[in-house]
Amino acid sequence: MIFGVILAGGQGRRMGGDKAGVRLGGVTLLERVAGRLAPQVAELAVAGGDGRAGWTVLPDPVPGRVGPLAGLLAGMLWASGRGATHVVSVPVDAPFLPLDLVAQLAGAGPGAAIPFSGGRRHPVFGLWPVMLAARLRADLEGGQRRAGVWAAAIGAVEVPFPEADPDPFFNLNTPVDLACAARVPGV
Repeated sequence: MIFGVILAGGQGRRMGGDKAGVRLGGVTLLERVAGRLAPQVAELAVAGGDGRAGWTVLPDPVPGRVGPLAGLLAGMLWASGRGATHVVSVPVDAPFLPLDLVAQLAGAGPGAAIPFSGGRRHPVFGLWPVMLAARLRADLEGGQRRAGVWAAAIGAVEVPFPEADPDPFFNLNTPVDLACAARVPGV
């Protein structure tokens, strides 16, 4: 069973605040990302942030702001406690994530998998066996903060995704990015 976690704990400094509540086409990024991910997973939670009424919100299990890997660990711990074998992670600022993300990543086998598209790895998106939670906690406590480095260290398989317009792995980091996304047909 695969659960989903939306990583929403960042401060969003370049965007001017919490990205989860930013509106794109009249819908918050959190709602938009959840709408694309929820049909692909058994249950869905949000890692990070406060005051997200109506959502299962997971607090960071590691003190301090240590980045998306802490949110991933929160998701792994939550999912394993509810009987899931894997958790898929996606960032809250990726409104065009693939509607077949989980199927494609799960098709790579039982281990960890991350998407590869446009000549780049996208390690904040990924499918992770929850049995890696103890390893991730130890690595976080040892100072690991980079999702790409951690994905490589555990041997995550890179799953190719076709390039598309809009880029399904495009992250909205600034108001300029938001304006570009707002011009996408159908938004």
